[in-house]
Amino acid sequence: MIRAAKTRMVDFAEQVVADFAASLEGRLIRPGDAGYDEARKVWNGMIDRYPAFIAEVAGPQDVVKAVAFARENGLQLAVRGGGHNVAGHGTTDGGLVIDLRRLKQIAVDPVRRVARAGGGVTIGELDAETQKYGLAAAMGVVSATGIAGLTLGGGFGWLSHKYGLAADNLIGAEVVTADGRIVRAGAEENADLLWGLRGGGGNFGVVTEFVYRLHPIGPDVAFTFVFHDTSSDERLAEAIRFYRDYSAVAPDEVSSIMALGRIPPDEHHFPAELHRRPFALFGAMYAGPVAAGVAEMAPLRAFGEPLLDFSGVMTYVEAQQMFDADYPNGMRYYWKSLNLMRLDDDMIPTIIRHARAMPSDLSTIDVWHIGGAIQRVGAWESAYGARQGAFLINPEANWIAPEDDAANVRWVRDLIADMAPYSDGSRYLNFAGFQEEGDEMMKKAFGGQYQKLVALKRKYDPENLFELNQNIKP
Repeated sequence: MIRAAKTRMVDFAEQVVADFAASLEGRLIRPGDAGYDEARKVWNGMIDRYPAFIAEVAGPQDVVKAVAFARENGLQLAVRGGGHNVAGHGTTDGGLVIDLRRLKQIAVDPVRRVARAGGGVTIGELDAETQKYGLAAAMGVVSATGIAGLTLGGGFGWLSHKYGLAADNLIGAEVVTADGRIVRAGAEENADLLWGLRGGGGNFGVVTEFVYRLHPIGPDVAFTFVFHDTSSDERLAEAIRFYRDYSAVAPDEVSSIMALGRIPPDEHHFPAELHRRPFALFGAMYAGPVAAGVAEMAPLRAFGEPLLDFSGVMTYVEAQQMFDADYPNGMRYYWKSLNLMRLDDDMIPTIIRHARAMPSDLSTIDVWHIGGAIQRVGAWESAYGARQGAFLINPEANWIAPEDDAANVRWVRDLIADMAPYSDGSRYLNFAGFQEEGDEMMKKAFGGQYQKLVALKRKYDPENLFELNQNIKP
């Protein structure tokens, strides 16, 4: 059901392929070439596809040539940034992958507080450069994630309440369009395209460079990462209510998440006596003075006697890496999300029931608070269409064995179905399963932005060459 079938490769005249390969400054990889099996892999172990061509591009001109090759030869086109996408959009069966991972250029202007970063840069790589100047871009919370897909889909993170989503801090971009042009998008030129890139996914072209607004953060931050025991349903209900009520009064400097799960049986990170103990994790960062942050987030630690407490003052880079070990390459992932308009007491028993039923010890139910700067962005500023909720609920099924696929996928879908009455249908499209609901999901996710996005798609990609994304059909 999940694994993509190995499809027949399209036959090409060898000279056509040889000419394409020779035209690239980078490298063209085909089935049978050294490194093909490694190059075709993406982060999610559920995704197993066999591209006919992988173009490891060295710059925008290579992207232009690859886009033309796909368009002229009727190939399905996939664009890989970090490859850290649940739905596996960074690869294709029998088509062409434009692999951006060589585009690692980063330039930081500390005076203007602006960073330029190539389409193959990861969060960790960007953080390392910006922190040299005590600055940071609003990014996600797993440092191996590519900035490209994260930004184009929105980008929740530890700075979201203070400074907005990653997409909200995108102030410019270099884009290769479906007709092979290299264009700049910004406030002064192609402003409509910049609007679409701010949360509209990869629908409008291949972004070879991102330009971000930076913010003064670090080097040290106050960070909370505390696991509380929730062995009883009563205690779990208390934890959910506590997080809801704390979020309602927390200042914008606090961006936070609650995760419900079981301590994994991992000897390297967790004591054996705690394995499989139910927990509520409160994670939060304070975007401001360290001492103020420690005091402001103290209630998250004082909720109960912690099972584990990794909170404290640490570098911003260390805080950005706290979740890294939980999401290794090649594990199996299926995540979905839904915006909740409220988190009332009558919803809590349903959440508890699903928390107790998760098939894998590696899974969690994540609840992100939506507020602060996220909700102060107007529809005319950004394509992102899911700002109106109170919380984002995100069941993450993470597991190892293929024989457990069906149970884990079903668990996620059942939770989302049971939460639907409390939602307007909007969601975070970076966490959208395999987008199996199709156009209906996109219409609900983008809401009032959808028709404007359709018009933008018709302008920049009328033939839907860029279809492997949060796709908006022209």
